[in-house]
Amino acid sequence: MNGRGTLAGATAARGDERDLWQEVFDFGDYGELLGLVQGSLVAGVLLGLVGGLAGVFVIMRDLPFAVHGISELSFAGAAAALLLGVNVVAGSIVGSLLAAAAIGVLGVRARDRNSVIGIILPFGLGLGVLFLSLHEGRAANKFGLLTGQIIAVDTPQLAWLAGTSAVVLLALAVVWRPLTFASVDPEVAEARGVPVRALSLGFMLVLGLAVALCVQIVGALLVLSLLVTPAAAAARITASAVLLPLLSVVFALVAMEGGMLLSLGSSVPVSPYVTTISFLIYLTCRLYGSKRAGRLAGARPVGAD
Repeated sequence: MNGRGTLAGATAARGDERDLWQEVFDFGDYGELLGLVQGSLVAGVLLGLVGGLAGVFVIMRDLPFAVHGISELSFAGAAAALLLGVNVVAGSIVGSLLAAAAIGVLGVRARDRNSVIGIILPFGLGLGVLFLSLHEGRAANKFGLLTGQIIAVDTPQLAWLAGTSAVVLLALAVVWRPLTFASVDPEVAEARGVPVRALSLGFMLVLGLAVALCVQIVGALLVLSLLVTPAAAAARITASAVLLPLLSVVFALVAMEGGMLLSLGSSVPVSPYVTTISFLIYLTCRLYGSKRAGRLAGARPVGAD
């Protein structure tokens, strides 16, 4: 009797494991589902470009905490739009721009900036939770604002995402060289006549738009996986002004598209896949960078210092 019970228990456990595995990876209807998310895949390409390029300056200017703060107010704006029944992307953009402007204006110095972000972050999260608690719609819509969702991109939303992405990419192209100068050596750049403060505020607004875009797919809680991790990974293996943004974009695209393709057909939100791929890329680059630095140190002639 005990043996039968043990066997039944083991069989049930194996069944639970199979069910759990199918929750995470289920490619039974993959071909049919792939045709339903073409808009999302296009949006993923746009987010990879925006996140990879904007992330270069996030790393240069030490703004990961700012990204997190902006994302929380972006979440609050999206939640407010969901509650009011208006365009969620527009609400997310408004929330992001308000947060970015507040950080840019009030946080000129690093210490002030961190304090402002520390104030904005819980305020935005609290507002977002309030708006979601008042919303009587589907729980999936609420959950998606925090953790992302792959099937949420319809044609009107894709148009919003494409238009906003174009604005971000054009703005980055215009300010790329002076912003790089101001990020690497702000004091010398200001002495040379570069409008450092104006560039700083302008980039914060561009960053706000980029955050709002990323929130739509990966959610407010994990937006750092697109705007920080790919650029941080690229910075571990190169300091080239050309290769750094190129690799950052490639890493962001791999994480974004790979995560979306893996999550297709799964009941798990897209964000865990995106963040896992992004983290593995960073870990690989960090290990490679450490080994290369060790080889270079070992190859240095004795007495070269």
